[in-house]
Amino acid sequence: MIHYALSIKHLALSITTLLLLSSCNSSSDSFRLEGRFRNLNQGEFYIYDAERGTKDTIRVRDGRFEYQRNLEDTAMLMLMFPNFSELPIIAHPNSKITIKGDVSHLRETKVSGDKANEELTSFRLDVAEQTPPAQRKTAEDFIINNPSSPISLYLLQRFFILSDLPDYGKGQELCTLVAIHQPNNIRAKRLLKELQLLKNYKTEGPLPPFHARDTKGRLVDNSTLKSDVNVIVVWSSWNYESQNMVRTVRRREQAHRDRMSVITICLDANKNEGKGVLERDSISWPNVCDGKMWESPILTQLGVSTVCSNIITDKRGFIVARNLETPKLSEKIESLLK
Repeated sequence: MIHYALSIKHLALSITTLLLLSSCNSSSDSFRLEGRFRNLNQGEFYIYDAERGTKDTIRVRDGRFEYQRNLEDTAMLMLMFPNFSELPIIAHPNSKITIKGDVSHLRETKVSGDKANEELTSFRLDVAEQTPPAQRKTAEDFIINNPSSPISLYLLQRFFILSDLPDYGKGQELCTLVAIHQPNNIRAKRLLKELQLLKNYKTEGPLPPFHARDTKGRLVDNSTLKSDVNVIVVWSSWNYESQNMVRTVRRREQAHRDRMSVITICLDANKNEGKGVLERDSISWPNVCDGKMWESPILTQLGVSTVCSNIITDKRGFIVARNLETPKLSEKIESLLK
């Protein structure tokens, strides 16, 4: 729906867009969301806040739905529909937003109620048919021309950080502009610092040094990955494609346990969120989840920035592939094991 012609697998979308947080109100006020979808009688979908690690279910009755929560600051919320497409919502304290759409034309869904959401709707509709490079150029132009807009930080993350091919250099340039024009935006300042450190993104050569503790307290570092084929997967309990990726890697690992090592990095705000997923699939490999989500140091150490990120290394610790879609990831693992 709102993939801007990109795969929903990388919402991060997703997304990461996921990570808009500006410094606004210090008091807690109610945010209200109301919506109506034609050609839908009953159903449900998720609304999640990747920055704070919250996820709620919204139920639709007679085509209508309501959602309400207290907010202290502006937040970027994501609606995830049954077909896994997503819709970004800029939520302000003490505000009301309305959504109208048709389930057969989700990409044309309109969000109204304030200037920011209406501008974001216009942007979505304008770039819906553009190619990914054209979308990125349109996003860059918007940020340059509107550095004070709450939309700009979302577009920055969506198109320059949380994309299949991140551009951290351009992201740092644009984030500097946003931070100058939004001096009270704590998230923009934090993101700028992160971008200055995200120089470990490498598509070849040795895997950067990293270390962390998994959810069982075990040390996880480069020495953990010494098999013929080694895989790192970034996932979350609120992203279904990333869970599918973990299960696919699990099947490969079961078949080649003596020649394959795996580490997963969970971006949930609470390690118990994804615990059930791992237990259900009898996964015992190291799983890192420190509750810091996008602020987790291991992400910066490895130069990863999206849910569904993955890295494959050989037994020397050299990167042989990065950020493959699930089918290609499975094929690559099998080819290396041969």
